Amino acid sequence: MNDELGLRERKKLRTRAAISAAAIGLFLERGFDAVGVAEVARVAEVSKRTLFAYFPAKEDLVLHRFADHETDAADVVRARRPDQGPLSALREAFVRGLEEREPVTGLCDLPEVVAVFRLVTGTPALAARLTEFAAAGEAALAAALAEAGVPAPDASLAAAQIAAVRRTLATANMDAIVAGVPARRRHPEALAAAERAFTLLSSGVGFP
Repeated sequence: MNDELGLRERKKLRTRAAISAAAIGLFLERGFDAVGVAEVARVAEVSKRTLFAYFPAKEDLVLHRFADHETDAADVVRARRPDQGPLSALREAFVRGLEEREPVTGLCDLPEVVAVFRLVTGTPALAARLTEFAAAGEAALAAALAEAGVPAPDASLAAAQIAAVRRTLATANMDAIVAGVPARRRHPEALAAAERAFTLLSSGVGFP
């Protein structure tokens, strides 16, 4: 029974990935606004009903990759070591992300990642939807900080500062990548910027 359930879940994941890949390919080729959902469904060889079962909105065909990381910061805080403060855990995770070239840090020069970044930043509907995901991630981080003992409203204020710093660092990194700077060459500067940013945060949020 478990094997059957596992097979079903893997099939769902493959279908979801295939629909998204078909959509992104079309969007990159012709632009987000020029491609309809019906065409995406046809190319992905699924019905519109199936497509909307996986992606409730057209924007989600692209932005599910960002939504999948919506609670990353909150998860880091909750999974930190017993002797580690929330900000220290977030700093450590971001630095590790830079080393591993995780797209969420902006320091990833894989062509497909750069192409999606350009698509999102160049499409108002996608940029607006991304803001919604960012707000949800910030709220999740505030909740995790509150669970860690940060009093209200400090938890919300700290989450806003941390989210803004992470977003600013990632955007600066991806802007450099888009401008043609290889990730390996950008890394030292990205690391220095992250260390300075989290040091400034530590004197502002009031907890380690």
